[in-house]
Amino acid sequence: MLSIGYNRKLLSYPFIPIVLQGIKVACVRGDRELFKDINFSLGTGGLLQVRGPNGSGKTSLLRMMCGLSLPASGEICWDGVSIGTLNEEYFARTTYIGHLGGVKDDLTVTENLCISSAMAGSEISSDDASKVLNTIGLGGREHLPVKVLSQGQRRRVALARLLVCNTTLWILDEPFVALDVAAVQLLREILERHLQQNGMVVMTTHQEIDINASSITQLQLF
Repeated sequence: MLSIGYNRKLLSYPFIPIVLQGIKVACVRGDRELFKDINFSLGTGGLLQVRGPNGSGKTSLLRMMCGLSLPASGEICWDGVSIGTLNEEYFARTTYIGHLGGVKDDLTVTENLCISSAMAGSEISSDDASKVLNTIGLGGREHLPVKVLSQGQRRRVALARLLVCNTTLWILDEPFVALDVAAVQLLREILERHLQQNGMVVMTTHQEIDINASSITQLQLF
């Protein structure tokens, strides 16, 4: 098993059981209803896997969980309160990595990590950035522009944020896509460590990945 060589800070929030809950959530795109009456509940230390074919609304649901878009009907709540009313209180506890990763092609690997971390309120030093990038398998590529990297390496740049963020809820859209076997194993370890520290993970994936968690729920979209 690969060892995670960079120690992310423990969650700074006191351990209080938290629940992310969806109540009769619906999504409409144009004149098409992607899904309706979706219910889910995710507690502290738990993993929610969202599954379904392309076009079923997986990414749309994750964006709703992040507060980036609104349900056509229904409600998504954090600890019993609608996330639409929580604003920064909720966003400060959430890390979202979409399927495109949010990396900037013209910036270097280090610049992408440092800037994304600063925007999330977790500034890191260049030394810490080097440690994280070495751990994630990008050692020696720190000063290359992202546009020259492979798809798998670009994905590692995005996922490096997970080693420095200090958030409770991770919402990840196809985090394992384009990763080789070693990177899949490393990401699995990162997710398991986060869950062991009372974090929460929501993710979409087409791959069968065995992840240890206090609870695992699968939500199937059609």
